[in-house]
Amino acid sequence: MTGETAHIAPYRVADLSQRSPTRFSLRPDSDFLKALCETLKVSDLRKVTFQGQISALDKADWSLEGHLGATVVQPCVVTLAPVTTRVEADVTRRYLAQIETFDDDEVEEIEMPEDENAELLGTHIDVMDILAEALALNVPLYPRAENADLKETVFTEPGKKAMTDEDSRPFAGLASLRGKLSGDGEK
Repeated sequence: MTGETAHIAPYRVADLSQRSPTRFSLRPDSDFLKALCETLKVSDLRKVTFQGQISALDKADWSLEGHLGATVVQPCVVTLAPVTTRVEADVTRRYLAQIETFDDDEVEEIEMPEDENAELLGTHIDVMDILAEALALNVPLYPRAENADLKETVFTEPGKKAMTDEDSRPFAGLASLRGKLSGDGEK
C-alpha cells in the first residue's frame, strides 16, 4: 500500500498533510508487546496490527480511522487454562482544536457529548497509545475456557459455617413445607 509506514513515534500535528490522509500500518515490536502484556495483565499478545489513516476534518480538527487486530491469550477466570481470543475492532478518534469545557465549581451536572470519540487536539497524535487504549477496551474482561463451569463457591470467616446456595433460597424450604402440609391434609 502506498504511503504506508512503520512509523511508531507520535505524529506531530503541524507536520500532517491537510490535503491527503497520512496512512499508518503498525506491527509493534516484542518489547512494546511485552510491556503491553504486563499492563493489560494478559499472558501473551500475537499478530497485533493497527492500520488506518489520519486525515484533516477542517483547518484545525483531525480524524483518525483505523482497524485493530490482535490475538490475546489470557488465563480462564474459572480454570486458569489459557484462553485464546481474536480481537478485531474499528477505532475512531476525533481530535478537535476546541472542546467545550466546564469548571467543576460552575456546573453540578454535565451531559455526555454526542461524540464520545472526541478528544482535545494536542501537538501530537500518538498512534501507539491509541493502539494500547483500543486493545485494553476490547480485551475480554472475564475469559472462560470452553466447558468451564463455576461450581458452588462459598466464603466465610474462619471458624464459621459457610452460607451455601441452598441457604440463600428461603422459599425452597417453604415449598417443601407446603408439600408436607398438603400431604398431611389429604389423609
